[in-house]
Amino acid sequence: MALDLAGACLAQHIDGYGDLPAETRRQALLARVNAFIDHNLGDPELSPADIAAHHHISLRSLHTLFRQQEETVAASIRRRRLEHCHADLTDPRLRRRPISAIAARWGFLRPPEFSRAFRAKYGVPPRDLRQTALGSVPDTEGPR
Repeated sequence: MALDLAGACLAQHIDGYGDLPAETRRQALLARVNAFIDHNLGDPELSPADIAAHHHISLRSLHTLFRQQEETVAASIRRRRLEHCHADLTDPRLRRRPISAIAARWGFLRPPEFSRAFRAKYGVPPRDLRQTALGSVPDTEGPR
């Protein structure tokens, strides 16, 4: 896949992008879309429509691109945000950062919505996960 992506990048710069196999072009677009999503996860306004517009494709084309994936575009955004929140909540360096600030950092502006989504994915509320993960970890930041 890396060779296909490199080839797609090169072909695009030498006006040969249209000559690439359709699957190579699809994989290259999917990689660009995924990189864009990862880069913009903290934006609470990130939506499939914004992603499609940024890549100059229709919303329908974006959904078609994700049809062969395990999840929809919106589900992918939500999963990635929750994974980052989980990582931050279990990071001892961030133990003093409020849960709502961690959620907001990754695009969840409404705490109840975040809590419901987090509990649905991980089976525990964010606060319980944090207490279990960090309960016995010494505070390395010192007093504030």
